[in-house]
Amino acid sequence: MGIPVIETVVDEGLGNSSHLVDLGDGRALAVDASRDLRALREAARRRGLRVAFAADTHLHADFLTGALQLAADDDAQVLAAAAGRRAYPHRGLGDGEEVDLGGLTLRALATPGHTDEHLAFLLLDGARPLGVFSGGSLIVGSAARTDLVDPDRTRDLALAQYRSVRRLAALPDETALWPTHGAGSFCAAPPGGERTSTIGAQKATNPLLSAPDADTFADLLIGGLGDFPPYFLRLADLNRSGPAPLRSVPPPERLDASRVRAALADGAVLVDVRPVEAFAAGHVPGALSIALRPQFATWLGWLLDPATPWIVVRDPGQDPAEITWQAAKIGHPAPLGELPLADWNGGHATMPLLRPGTTTGRRVIDVRQPTEYATGHLPGAVNLPLGDATGTGTPEGPSVVMCGHGERAATAASVLLRAGHDTAVLSGGPHDWAEATGQALEQGR
Repeated sequence: MGIPVIETVVDEGLGNSSHLVDLGDGRALAVDASRDLRALREAARRRGLRVAFAADTHLHADFLTGALQLAADDDAQVLAAAAGRRAYPHRGLGDGEEVDLGGLTLRALATPGHTDEHLAFLLLDGARPLGVFSGGSLIVGSAARTDLVDPDRTRDLALAQYRSVRRLAALPDETALWPTHGAGSFCAAPPGGERTSTIGAQKATNPLLSAPDADTFADLLIGGLGDFPPYFLRLADLNRSGPAPLRSVPPPERLDASRVRAALADGAVLVDVRPVEAFAAGHVPGALSIALRPQFATWLGWLLDPATPWIVVRDPGQDPAEITWQAAKIGHPAPLGELPLADWNGGHATMPLLRPGTTTGRRVIDVRQPTEYATGHLPGAVNLPLGDATGTGTPEGPSVVMCGHGERAATAASVLLRAGHDTAVLSGGPHDWAEATGQALEQGR
């Protein structure tokens, strides 16, 4: 048979892809399904498919696995590396072992580097390779990072990653490449643009595959690494033990102002998910601004410890289920409840929004990642990535925070406001500033 219908389900916020393979008889294979199965289930429903196999390439994904939920709901067989020592029923596979999918075959390929137990899955029609689900090994334009297991082992795992991607590059040129990590994923180093490719295209364009030896490859890979959210360090253990099934999420309980004050006194944090402009116009003093968008889960998990209770402030039109699902897929507990802003009677704070060109007298703090900062920033701007914006180590005096569009800047400014800093947010990004002022951006770090 030819290449089966494969639907790639993209999580734009986390930058990852799950893959749904139509096996041609009403059954499907799902690869690296997230705990938030809403989009994958919709794709399966639209095609009239039941997920019969759920394959996970590695433990240390950017998200909690949905394989257990698929096993519970669809009676899917979970396929994963035997070396991962998962604590729930699954078929543990080693290098070269094959699974009969009914007309097609799935072969496990040991591809350590991103993690020790990492498997790629080669999809075969008889002896002919159709494509490879490469997880966090070879990805479009790069290879996934090797510093998540243990920072002290980063280089050793990068050398292992070199051998793994070379192994995959030895597949026939026409073999399709279906990675899990891609643009927007902190596992990608550096992130690419396209989400799928072929082995031949990667051999022609992927700079890491042009590295003449393992040491050069490791230098290139490690040199592109940036920060990553701290919740990444918990995900491997959570995926090894297996997240509890979660078919639906209840709406958060409505809390009155007195209950919110009591919770705040006990250490809870208000997370305001409204758009930046609404937060700037008026918010509960001390609230953390994390606008509800595809990247919400990343910044919630980066800035809020999972042991810290949180309460939501949202606009009535924002979907409360989306808030809880995004938290759940990274292993974050659901909110204690929500506070309608109109019910708050303790006064409101504001946050100045400045137009491009109106930063005079304020130190500019650019909260983008260093690689973004290096491509072009305001002259004299200090680079303080959002994940590091805790209030300590921040330049004294009035400041204005900026990013590429405004959401990350608003989040960082809310952190700095909580710490007592005099700060504002610059609307737009560096190119908006350059267009408004007629001045050139600085390059480099």
